[in-house]
Amino acid sequence: MPQPETVVVEQPAAGDENTELIKEATPLPRREQYFPGQLVDYIARSGDTLPGLAAHFNTTIKEIHQANPVIPDDASTMPQGFPMKIPIYYQSLWGTPFQILPDSLFVYGPAQKDFDPVNYVKNQPGWFKNYTFYTSGANRTGGEIINLLAQNYSISPRLLLALIEYQAGGLSQPVSQKDIDEYPLGFRDFTHKGLFLQLSWAANYLNNGYYDWRTGNLKTFDLQNGRLERPDPWQNAATVGLQYYFARVLNQNEYEQAISADGFFQTYKALFGDPWIGETINIPGSLKQPKMHFPFPTGKTWTYTGGPHSPYGNDSPRAALDFAPPSVIGGCVETTEIVVAVADGIVSRTDTGIAVLDLDGDGDERTGWVVFYLHLATADMVKTGTRVKAGDRMGRPSCEGGHSTGTHIHIARKYNGEWIPADGPIPFDLEGWLAGNGSEVYQGTLTRYSRTVNACECSDSASQITSEVTCP
Repeated sequence: MPQPETVVVEQPAAGDENTELIKEATPLPRREQYFPGQLVDYIARSGDTLPGLAAHFNTTIKEIHQANPVIPDDASTMPQGFPMKIPIYYQSLWGTPFQILPDSLFVYGPAQKDFDPVNYVKNQPGWFKNYTFYTSGANRTGGEIINLLAQNYSISPRLLLALIEYQAGGLSQPVSQKDIDEYPLGFRDFTHKGLFLQLSWAANYLNNGYYDWRTGNLKTFDLQNGRLERPDPWQNAATVGLQYYFARVLNQNEYEQAISADGFFQTYKALFGDPWIGETINIPGSLKQPKMHFPFPTGKTWTYTGGPHSPYGNDSPRAALDFAPPSVIGGCVETTEIVVAVADGIVSRTDTGIAVLDLDGDGDERTGWVVFYLHLATADMVKTGTRVKAGDRMGRPSCEGGHSTGTHIHIARKYNGEWIPADGPIPFDLEGWLAGNGSEVYQGTLTRYSRTVNACECSDSASQITSEVTCP
């Protein structure tokens, strides 16, 4: 596993019941200090962007451009392996540079194509194979629950299974040592009692950490004892996502153990092999979005009701946009208005309120560009396996498929299983209208040339937008 050079400093263990654990763990490495603006070497990783790197190294996009004039001004994603010089401004309390998991194994992407979580769980001796829970209209087994969460949150099923094993022995212990009807993963909130809700929260919270680090919005987080943790600038998003998660559910000693080479990494390795062998490029350099139509018919005017917000769950990433027919603003009512395909593709998956449009045509949502539709009326939505052209009917907007206060359609983009933020180096582009973040989730704009439309549930003239592009 490639790890950056470090200066190793022994970390004293806190005086609690886990002191012995920490003494046995490999000491966490720490970096040396740097002079302000010192140029340091950095090898770009899959999915890196200049705004994210500028935030990680406490510098600016302008300074990165000055140090690397070969990078074009309109660069989106950096090509993996691209050597860079980055001016760094040292900040105290940097965390460990040890990397737990590559980004390609965090998301529900190509690396998960050969993995069937349902059969995998069935063949394990642990108690999780006998766990069942009723959700999304069906009584589901442990493996089926993992599959559902992996698909909807677009997170690796292997990662979720490794967490169940690391924290609750679900794959190896015949009987759970924790009360699975309470808080088996350690998130103590009465609205998330029970294993299923704990897993749902974990998938959401892991995504929060992963994407907030990706975009540069996550700079620090607190451990349970109040200590501030600042992720190492060279750190990758998957590792920071795990650090962010463990900081929330474990005490400091348990946290230090979990993020070390002797912690969660070893559990993952024992289950699925060394994660760093055969690391793949998940997000190519200079990634651009293909042309997309509004999700409603040409000539129709709908309301832009929701600016960038989470594609599934809460908070990050801000990857989804909402639209509603003006006639149904303000409540969950049926409508004859239709939702259409934003591009040519094949419907690779449907579920309650959900349709997944796969643009590369291979029928697998883990590869290539994908558009996730939520809140479609289930009764007459398009069927799985249907090939559509841009502008073809997908279904009708509704409130189905999750929490909703009004009839609308929610769309989000993925590439190789990674949610693509609506505002950023690869902006959500619908007929030339580019999405912009607001100061809060669901706020935001769509801008084309000199005109801007503001997201609002009020359906006033400033929030209405018309599809003007005729689909081929």
